Amino acid sequence: MNPKNARIAIILVLVLCSGLIFIFPTEPVLNTNVLFDDKVNERIENEKSSKDNTNLILIITHDDGNDLTNNLTRVQKLLSLKKDIDTNKDNLSLLDPKGTEYVSKIVSPFDAWENAFNSKNRSLINASKWADVLQPTIENGWCGENATEEENIAFQSTLLLLPNDVKFNVACPSFSGSSINQAPEANELLWLIDVEDSLGEEIDVEWSLILKWAGKISEETEFQITPAGVNMLFAKSQKIAEEDLSKLLIPSFLFLITILTLGLKDWRISTITIGSVGLIILAEIGLLSSFGFTISIVDVIAIPIIMGVAVDGAFWYCKSSRKKEEVRKMLLIAMITTVTAVSLALFSPIKAQRSLALIMIIGIILDWIVTRFVLEDFYLSKRVESDKFPNTEKYNYYSNSMFWPATLIILTTIAVLSPTSVDVLDVKQFLPDNDPALDELEALQSKYILGAGTETWIVIDADGDSPADLSKIQDFQKQLSNHPSIISIETGIYRSPLILGVPYSDGNFENETINMILDDFDNSQIQTNPKLENKDVTTGVAITVFIDGKDSDAAIQFAKDVRILLSKSELKGDIGGDLIAGAELAKEFGETRILQIIYAGIAVFIVTFYLLRSSLKASRIAVGTIAVGIAVDGMASIIGSRGVHTAPAVLLGMGFAADYLSHASAEHPSTKQDNFARWGAAISSMSIFLLLGFTTFPPAQNSGRLLTISILFAVILATCLSLTHKKQEEEE
Repeated sequence: MNPKNARIAIILVLVLCSGLIFIFPTEPVLNTNVLFDDKVNERIENEKSSKDNTNLILIITHDDGNDLTNNLTRVQKLLSLKKDIDTNKDNLSLLDPKGTEYVSKIVSPFDAWENAFNSKNRSLINASKWADVLQPTIENGWCGENATEEENIAFQSTLLLLPNDVKFNVACPSFSGSSINQAPEANELLWLIDVEDSLGEEIDVEWSLILKWAGKISEETEFQITPAGVNMLFAKSQKIAEEDLSKLLIPSFLFLITILTLGLKDWRISTITIGSVGLIILAEIGLLSSFGFTISIVDVIAIPIIMGVAVDGAFWYCKSSRKKEEVRKMLLIAMITTVTAVSLALFSPIKAQRSLALIMIIGIILDWIVTRFVLEDFYLSKRVESDKFPNTEKYNYYSNSMFWPATLIILTTIAVLSPTSVDVLDVKQFLPDNDPALDELEALQSKYILGAGTETWIVIDADGDSPADLSKIQDFQKQLSNHPSIISIETGIYRSPLILGVPYSDGNFENETINMILDDFDNSQIQTNPKLENKDVTTGVAITVFIDGKDSDAAIQFAKDVRILLSKSELKGDIGGDLIAGAELAKEFGETRILQIIYAGIAVFIVTFYLLRSSLKASRIAVGTIAVGIAVDGMASIIGSRGVHTAPAVLLGMGFAADYLSHASAEHPSTKQDNFARWGAAISSMSIFLLLGFTTFPPAQNSGRLLTISILFAVILATCLSLTHKKQEEEE
């Protein structure tokens, strides 16, 4: 195929791939599912017999902020409101243009109260005054030894879904200041909601739209409904990222065009270069969307990164003194080394890193293809011929210049002196430190038992018809209940750890099994059926445990203890949950981050040695790449926080270092034109990353700052490396 036809074919393919966006539209999402893998959670989603999508907390208050739970009229109105929502599948139609998503379940303490009163042949919804349900007196309330199962559930719901300062009254009169003849007293309470799709499709709830839904109900009723909890923080961070993207995208294109025009002295080159980048980004998104790839908000950070990488070719073709073949070789080596460094993230245990790395790698490769096969002749036609090298015979050697080792020492010193702490991967990494939503989360955690804890899930393999397996699991639950990390309900009379697993048998039947106990399980309250099934065959159970949500070290130790207890109990299973998965990933990252940098350096050495056939050049490039990597990793903790969210920026920074160092390892010494091309490309890339560093979304902000620093380190180190390359000339 001749070059002209090749150019047309490449452009046509990119345009067609871009068109796939309209056929397979995509919208970036942000939740724990796109951040990291949790095999336990995946198994629960695939096998749990009763789907548990209770992902959202709603705080309910009255418009006047006064009594709520002890005001019978308001209690009955909330019961009616809940019933109206439950029976209306269009209640969430505003969430989805097709109107298929709806609130399928609401967990309210008042439902548990109604059931408790019904167990005593009394009706809360039909009562005209509290005495109708509180008289005759319920002996010892709902927490007494003779309480019915429904009353126990009502007490637990009161503990979990009402604030910690609630006056328990009939729920548990043994608490100080409580009266058995009064209803529990609080000014607010929690609802837990499930969201499902009426067509049975997998859904990714756009939590930000639930804010509108809650606002609509608040306007139409006398109650204020406020979404809260971790998912609302993800919704807010997603909104921040989307606003940043909308504000940054067009200005960044214009800004980069301006910088390129100033550097290249030709607006046509800069416009065509950035236009090609836009086409590449659209084509990549369209192609990935057609394969069902879920693009997260974190992945969007790759867009300015791809833009920053693309300017390399324009400067080296248009402004350097290198011949076409030399520039081709340099850019090919630079592309391969950059991809090599970044590709290590594809093997990361962190899903967000793998996803971001894939998008960056595809974008970098497409950048190179377009530069090499579409824009090369155009760039060369715009080159201003400079004075050619004298007709010389060159004897090249490497000196012991102090700039190169001195710079390496400085970069290593930055790494050594930086703090060693690593942040846990959680929602707080996606919101600014001063965001009031974080204070609201702290308030929720301090006010509610449910807010203070975090859910962990223990999945255990079991035969549904085996009495022995049931006995082992129940014994496991009893031993687990003594663990100090588990949040417990304390009444002064008894202690009840928050473990939602297999109920204990009442001894009415011999040889009871999991299936016998769970087949008629009531899913109406907080706990759903823990049974796991595959093709209607019981495969195990999923036990929910609430642990302290603020202590990541304790969460890691709890996970270790659970795995040991599973082994001792001769049970096969594992433990998962957002806090445990995030904490264990952070711990693993902290232990292996330097190894990851070294492995990336080794990979760069292997690739550059194969391409350059020079162990000296390859070793210098690899050593410099590692030096930049550890320095950028150190800067992450100096200017902000180090964690799994900064790892892709470190690897990409190493890619830039390998890129610039490979340029500086060319066959002849750098000329003024070469230095101009090197620094012009660096300044152009830094300008776009510097702009990214001023965004509000923390991952984008951190990436922008770290990539700006990494390019600065890389270009300085590459310049120092080029100074070691001297020549001795003899005029012919």
